[in-house]
Amino acid sequence: MTSGTALFTDHYELTMLTSALRDGSAHRNSVFEVFARRLPGGRRYGVVAGTGRLAEALLEFRFSEDDLGFLQSAGAVDAETRDYLRTWRFTGDVDGYCEGELFFPGSPVLTVSGTFAETVIAETLVLSILNHDCAIAAAAARMVTAAGDRPIVEMGSRRAHEEAAVASARAAYLAGFSASSNLAAGLRYGVPTRGTAAHAFTLLHDTEAEAFAGQVATFGADTTLLVDTYDITAGIRTAVEVAGPELAAIRIDSGDLGVLARQARAQLDSLGATKTRIIVSGDLDEYAIAALAAAPVDAYGAGTAVVTGSGHPTAGMVYKLVEVDGRPVAKRSQNKASSGGRKTAVRRHKPTGTAYEEVVAAQGVPRPLPHDRALQVPLLRRGEPVPGLPTLDASREHLREALVTLPWEGLSLSQGDPAIPVVQQEAPR
Repeated sequence: MTSGTALFTDHYELTMLTSALRDGSAHRNSVFEVFARRLPGGRRYGVVAGTGRLAEALLEFRFSEDDLGFLQSAGAVDAETRDYLRTWRFTGDVDGYCEGELFFPGSPVLTVSGTFAETVIAETLVLSILNHDCAIAAAAARMVTAAGDRPIVEMGSRRAHEEAAVASARAAYLAGFSASSNLAAGLRYGVPTRGTAAHAFTLLHDTEAEAFAGQVATFGADTTLLVDTYDITAGIRTAVEVAGPELAAIRIDSGDLGVLARQARAQLDSLGATKTRIIVSGDLDEYAIAALAAAPVDAYGAGTAVVTGSGHPTAGMVYKLVEVDGRPVAKRSQNKASSGGRKTAVRRHKPTGTAYEEVVAAQGVPRPLPHDRALQVPLLRRGEPVPGLPTLDASREHLREALVTLPWEGLSLSQGDPAIPVVQQEAPR
């Protein structure tokens, strides 16, 4: 039986390790960096998410006997490498941008250092987690900005792989969503969970009134009734008749949500349910949410667009070797070049607090200026998480504060350049 996360690894990483063990290069000190060459189309910023999950995953990166037997039978390792991996654990260092930080093209989001043997086989695990979680968090952050003060509940679990659904709920909460429908995210990460009923509960009963009465009898008037299974106007009237004007909320899940929300608000007010909130859901992305800004909507439920990164399900991160035994190395391939040397990054701000550029220096630190903020923090040392890393709630607050520092145009949903440029600077010697 397999265990841990060790087989979340591409075959070629282990063939490289096998060759490196044989020729003696496996133990050379190496530094890999994670960065994105570009942002997805229409995006002005990226959001770092998943480093907390990555720290846990690296701790679980162990090869069981079943794993090793499979790897040798698949031709991924020879006997020497199998024996080497039997007691292997990640003992390198990881530094990076903390969760909730913003990134841009060329930002050195993560730095993994150690021997080549331990850093090379971490590539797929690192990229799988960061590419997914950063993509979800960026999409979710844009939705939160579009929603303004109105809360959003993540409800996309049924549109994703079961484990991706949990990671998506975590990333969406980090980005500012108020809650998730995913119970596993609540158990693992403390994400608040919410949920009431689907259309199936209404269809189960002989009448809509019976379905509403059953829900209200269980949860009281402090619940949300789904009113569009049949006719919305009739559904709203029945909901208020059953629950009374103290009904907490109704949910509309289909149709022209702006028009229906305005009609629902007028009808609720006429029935005396002036404090009943209106929640809308149904394939909402950041653009649909922005279009509802003037509608009398109190909260949103977003699903498919969140868990698919709103059309961009990967953040485009790459994992590149930049240093060997203290010597910078760089890939020169056309359209896929990388910059050699371990990087240090700071974000520069005006006295008002508005960010205006990110400065990256290789093999040193950028020349300091007032209002600089260092971006990289230690995440793991000798394979162990650094004590006192921010909690998920702290990372959520960090992102909220970071977004406030962007120029106004950096929060736009329209096409445009990254919110701030990343500038490469030669570090002082």
